[in-house]
Amino acid sequence: MKLLLITAVEEFETAVIDILKHSGIRSFSYQSVKGYRNNGNDLERWFSTEHLSVDSLLFTVFVEDTLVDNLFEKMGTLNSEFETLSKVHVASVSLEKYL
Repeated sequence: MKLLLITAVEEFETAVIDILKHSGIRSFSYQSVKGYRNNGNDLERWFSTEHLSVDSLLFTVFVEDTLVDNLFEKMGTLNSEFETLSKVHVASVSLEKYL
């Protein structure tokens, strides 16, 4: 089992939820967060603007290992469909040693 953290600007809310619902994800949660990026940050493309806060969403998803690759693929496809500086980002953590 893996924990996925997904960040996206609020404009992508419906698209991300649709992907999660159609990827075999049984449950997830999300909340509003303010994204912020300092100049020179190592994660330069995590949030699209410098010195401005961005209304974003943080999704928390617990998922079976077998569904992860497909979910990453669908998020990549979503990113390629939108012509914006901001992208959907997915981070994955294995929960094997915690269960």
